[in-house]
Amino acid sequence: MTEHVDRSEPEPAAPPAGSTVTPADAADAARLVAFGLQPKLAPARDQEYTELLRRYRDDPAFARLADAVAAGLGLVVLEVSPRAGMAVTAAEDSVFAVRMGDYARRTAADSGDRFLHGLAHLAVAALAFPRPEDLADDSYIGRVTVNGVDAFVRQACRRLEERAEEQGENTDPATGAPGLEAAWRIWARRSATGATKDARRPAASTTGIVAKALAFLTDSGFLQRTGDDNGGTYRTTARYQLQVRDMAGNAALTELLELGVVPVTDGTATLLPAEDTEDLDLVADAGLPFHS
Repeated sequence: MTEHVDRSEPEPAAPPAGSTVTPADAADAARLVAFGLQPKLAPARDQEYTELLRRYRDDPAFARLADAVAAGLGLVVLEVSPRAGMAVTAAEDSVFAVRMGDYARRTAADSGDRFLHGLAHLAVAALAFPRPEDLADDSYIGRVTVNGVDAFVRQACRRLEERAEEQGENTDPATGAPGLEAAWRIWARRSATGATKDARRPAASTTGIVAKALAFLTDSGFLQRTGDDNGGTYRTTARYQLQVRDMAGNAALTELLELGVVPVTDGTATLLPAEDTEDLDLVADAGLPFHS
């Protein structure tokens, strides 16, 4: 005689008395998510935002409701706290997701430069949090500059070119090829500053591309501009730290970090200076924070 095994799904537990979700609860949860979609809004500056964050922390049922609202919108909740607010990021299929191709088309006439724009964003992330402990420390604030990011990428280009030569790969620019390898080849051949009649920075120059990336991150609440030195100086926010933590397993970011320009394996150093920088086409006052 065999024992019957019931493989049907268990009945969901009945909600405890008094836990019925009201339209007002749903509206409050949606309101909290709406606050999270305003990345520049600091919770401390809005009493309603602060109160909803407190409710999320103290009321598990409300927290689940807010998480469900976010999930329904294709958003991933990274953290809900007084320091970061309701920090959310868009899932790949979310209507809030920003595609790199769309971003490149908005920031440059040539959508073929999307790899350069992607590399700029990867470089900012790697430069802002060069060590694992920097990324893990909630109190850590990363600082980057336009010229510094460009100089960093050119160092990475140099390392990639050396690696390609050692492996006998073709080092000619391949504009139609995807990935980090194609991006460095184009970046290395692109002028850092270019030239215009009124001394403006051309959008297609590499510093122009970096400046667009940093401006976009600032508008998205991930960075704060702190000055004009070195092409523009910026500091990271709690939201950006959470965003970079979320993308830490990204293959391209991992590859960039593994070049040795930003050694992160043992946490004993931040940036390493290049052995020879005379031909790296660095802009003046690159301002890279080298450490031994």
